[in-house]
Amino acid sequence: MYVPVENREGVQPIAVSSPVANHPLGSIVRALDPFYGEGEFIYLVGVAGTLVGSVVTFGGVSGSGAAGKPTYQTALAPSTANLGRPLAVAMSANVAGQYGWYQIAGTAAVAENATFAAAASAYLAGAGQLTTAQANGKQMVNAITVAADGTPAAGLGLIHINRPFAQGQVA
Repeated sequence: MYVPVENREGVQPIAVSSPVANHPLGSIVRALDPFYGEGEFIYLVGVAGTLVGSVVTFGGVSGSGAAGKPTYQTALAPSTANLGRPLAVAMSANVAGQYGWYQIAGTAAVAENATFAAAASAYLAGAGQLTTAQANGKQMVNAITVAADGTPAAGLGLIHINRPFAQGQVA
């Protein structure tokens, strides 16, 4: 279980969702897990259907054009080619109207679709899941799988991430 290591008072626990925003959206903290090591986490707004390990996109702006402000709203990562969006991993079942932490660096347990191999590139598989079955334009960039399907639990796999994003290049 990741525990914040920064010298901040009142940090919401990493694996807990809240109906109220306890931190400014977009805040980033470091936390330590005795088994997985240190990771980085960003504070975001949840979306319906989020489970622990769900891969989400985040960002967007409110209003129109550059005048809008960042929303930090999540969406379950779709199986869409050339998405070009930042990705993060849900640390709680942080559903719509709730606030929580999402992992952006370190070793994460991610939702996967039972086609997940160790030491491979990861690809978007839809509904917040990943796969290691190659799919053009759907690679999770800045990520490499660590453990295969079912590790640490059924439906999850381990991946090492460093501020990942969905491939966005169009040839």
